[in-house]
Order: sequence, then structure tokens, then C-alpha cells
Amino acid sequence: MTVCPLWCDPFSMIDLEDAKLKKHSVTIAGHRTSISLEACFWRHLRQIAEDRNVSINELVRQLDEARAGSLSGAIRAFVLQSLESRFR
Repeated sequence: MTVCPLWCDPFSMIDLEDAKLKKHSVTIAGHRTSISLEACFWRHLRQIAEDRNVSINELVRQLDEARAGSLSGAIRAFVLQSLESRFR
């Protein structure tokens, strides 16, 4: 029998509260809109915005302008790619 080490057990290192959707309002081009993302994506998006010295509204505006699909999907992909680039 093969025992999965701690790092490959999907439930041993996950804060399931972090996976709950959180809705936040942002302003894009002068219009308020709500975006639902998991708490972990909001946390990392805030950190990325801070690192770039821009507001979340500005960062979301830039992503909205560049996106091809849904805004929430573009944000998730951006956050994931930003995190992946830190480990290269």
C-alpha cells in the first residue's frame, strides 16, 4: 500500500473557508460592479495591487480591458500566473 505524503493529500493543507466565494464591489470605468471570487484570490489580488502600487479598482480595470473571457476568470488566471512566476 502506498501512503500519500502530507503534501499530496488535498485535504491536509487546505483551508476550506478560503475556497468560499466572496463578493466585492469594484468600480470599472465609473461603473460599480460586483465580482465573486474565492477569498484566497481576493487576498492575493490585494497583495499584487499593493506590490504594484495600484488600487484594486485600477488593477481590475486593466484586467477587464485586456480580458478575452469572463472577468472573474481573467482575475483568477492573472493571480495564478503571478504566483507561478514567483516560483520560476
